Amino acid sequence: MASFHGTRINPDKFHRSQLKFYLFLIPLASFMAMPIIYIIFHAFKPIDELFAYPPRFFVQKPTFQNFIDLVNNTNATGVPMSRYLFNSIVITVAVVLLTVLISTMAGYVLSKKQFKLKKTMFEINTLALMFVPAAVAIPRYLLIDEVGLLDTFWAHIFPLLAMPVGLFLVKQFIDQIPNELIEAAQIDGASDYRIFLQIIIPLVKPAIATIAILSFQMVWNNAETSTLYVDNENLKTFAFYMSTLAVQSEGNTVAGQGMAAAAALIMFIPNLIIFMILQSKVMNTMAHSGIK
Repeated sequence: MASFHGTRINPDKFHRSQLKFYLFLIPLASFMAMPIIYIIFHAFKPIDELFAYPPRFFVQKPTFQNFIDLVNNTNATGVPMSRYLFNSIVITVAVVLLTVLISTMAGYVLSKKQFKLKKTMFEINTLALMFVPAAVAIPRYLLIDEVGLLDTFWAHIFPLLAMPVGLFLVKQFIDQIPNELIEAAQIDGASDYRIFLQIIIPLVKPAIATIAILSFQMVWNNAETSTLYVDNENLKTFAFYMSTLAVQSEGNTVAGQGMAAAAALIMFIPNLIIFMILQSKVMNTMAHSGIK
């Protein structure tokens, strides 16, 4: 281990030379954590603290009334909050699982198989990374209308399965797997499905975790499909329901703000938990994908 004036550059245990890093990192981490802390406290504020001026960062009289109002609230069509939340959970689970499956299978084929137009297909996928969702909103709507998915539950799922960034990451990750490993499995008589399940999947778990996070955030926070493709209120998601809370309760925007604060925390907590669990895998994926 290299050293300078007898001090190790990267000591295994805590050393006083590391204090300079903590003096910088602790204030930075505290500053970055402030929005998270604010969202949590904001959800438990009573009505008078929600509209206090100047705004209060910490809650002084915490209450669960915002959550109680949110659970008991129904919109103008009589659909309860639990229905929207159920829809979001089912849609999110389905999209995450299918996106991971499709991205890993396509990445394996594009990385380790030889066929015509292989390079062209991957270039098309890379080109798709340039387009933001707003740029393809009209063509996507026309396509969903053409295949008959408007105002159906599947309108929430199928449009989100195409994830170019997921395919790009997993393909770049699989490129790092030696071809000799797959050839040895083929010599032993392993089929493509067995190679995929027993060799590829275990070796690309960091990439899978990254895709899971990206697809989860994409679908869990998505209110666009409920707004553009679905008219049936029973098929809409919690993200859409949250966007309507401030103007519900028969025009009582004061009560709506309390419920919106509680709903914002419910929307935020799953994102925070899944990222905290899988964030190390994300960093590992970026290191192997060629992204700098």
